[in-house]
Amino acid sequence: MSVVRAAFLPAVGSPLEIAGIRLPEPGPGQVRVRLAAAGVCHSDLSLSNGTMRVPVPAVLGHEGAGTVVAVGEGVTHVAPGDGVVLNWAPSCGACHPCSLGEVWLCADALTGAGNLHATTEDGTDLHPGLNVAAFAEETVVAAKCVLPVPDGVPLTDAALLGCAVLTGWGAIHHSARVRQGETVVVYGVGGVGLATIQAARIAGASTIIAVDVSPEKEALARAAGATEYVVASETTAKEVRKLTGGQGADVAVECVGRATTIRTAWDSTRRGGRTTVVGIGGKDQQVTFHALELFHWGRTLSGCVYGNSDPAKDLPVLAEHIRAGRLDLGALVTERITLDGIPGAFDNMLAGKGGRALVVF
Repeated sequence: MSVVRAAFLPAVGSPLEIAGIRLPEPGPGQVRVRLAAAGVCHSDLSLSNGTMRVPVPAVLGHEGAGTVVAVGEGVTHVAPGDGVVLNWAPSCGACHPCSLGEVWLCADALTGAGNLHATTEDGTDLHPGLNVAAFAEETVVAAKCVLPVPDGVPLTDAALLGCAVLTGWGAIHHSARVRQGETVVVYGVGGVGLATIQAARIAGASTIIAVDVSPEKEALARAAGATEYVVASETTAKEVRKLTGGQGADVAVECVGRATTIRTAWDSTRRGGRTTVVGIGGKDQQVTFHALELFHWGRTLSGCVYGNSDPAKDLPVLAEHIRAGRLDLGALVTERITLDGIPGAFDNMLAGKGGRALVVF
């Protein structure tokens, strides 16, 4: 048992607390990791405000990478000194979705969130948020929650592979299945949106339109590969159609999780177009369609969990793009912070500012 600094959520709707926690040594089938970096994702904000539910109090953070410092009995695929990416949604390999090869829908992926992870210094039990508790100097996770960092990928940048990049890549390549020459519109230019834009560029999209409420994000979007930029308004769908020859985009990817944005994304696609929803919205976000338009437009609307990705298979593919210079992880990061900067990063997300904030240890 040792004390490490961490950011934990004492209760839903409460501010994060940043303090020492008592972290046990790894037991059988567990790995202890010293974090190099952790990304601050909108899902962490959704956990803190109750949009997504996990047992609390909890150490948040699910996008991270670091170095193995100890392994428990039975762990053989990693060893002390290895660089690893945290996998917050490990598949069990035995449930119905896993038997179909849909590991991103594993029925047991988040069961670890109910486990006891650590305690505060006054003895309060803490859970591991989305399994991996990455907002901490060190964490102890199930062995299936770590994957080796591919060769040639800097350890700090590798943190982004744990959520933003897999999600954006998968939205384009697994869910929407963008083909060479297609037109793509991406709603929301945060960390996931920027990864989605890069993935669309790599897929060979001919026109990539980025949409965001903030005019200040245009430079970020264009650097990632956007060919057009639209500041969100009531006429966004019309502007997208104008930029795509009057037809609408072949593919829309929604990275915001709001009913109005999902509806706009749908409206901005052509007849027969595909809309993939990556953003996580609350139960109060109701999206409506009438029966005739569903028939007439022939569009497809799909949810997308973790990019519909299998991390074990996708990480080597992403690593090759990184080594070749096609995928720039550093371009997703607009702020490098310490643990103490996480509340400010939450505020920036609520205000729609910046791309990914990265906690660097």
